[in-house]
Amino acid sequence: MKEGTATCVWILDMKPMVFKALLHFVYNDVLPEIDEGETMVMAQHLLVAADRYCLERMKLICEEKLCSYIDTSSVRTMLAFADQHGCHGLQKACLNFLMSGGNLMAAIVTGGLENVMNSCPSVKELAVKSCS
Repeated sequence: MKEGTATCVWILDMKPMVFKALLHFVYNDVLPEIDEGETMVMAQHLLVAADRYCLERMKLICEEKLCSYIDTSSVRTMLAFADQHGCHGLQKACLNFLMSGGNLMAAIVTGGLENVMNSCPSVKELAVKSCS
């Protein structure tokens, strides 16, 4: 790896606060305290970083945090995000949310759910399994 001989490694596609939180996790095995208003966005960024650097425990922690933010307006983006990063627990939580009460109809009304199902084959497969 070229990083082995470099005196400085530049990570250009990650915000400094996300990298700082990633390092905190690597050294302490826990996520740092995150401002309540930034938890969902930070969890998404950290999950992307965890996926990139194969930090499975961090990925699962972020996935669990994101599950608490599923609602009718976020479920389609959460499904697409979960599919993109292989987050089966988040996918299942989204599908469970959709299958309870009138959430499916509410999500359909907000739009875009069909696009997620069509563009994310694994989500469509999970949806079919959940309905049967």
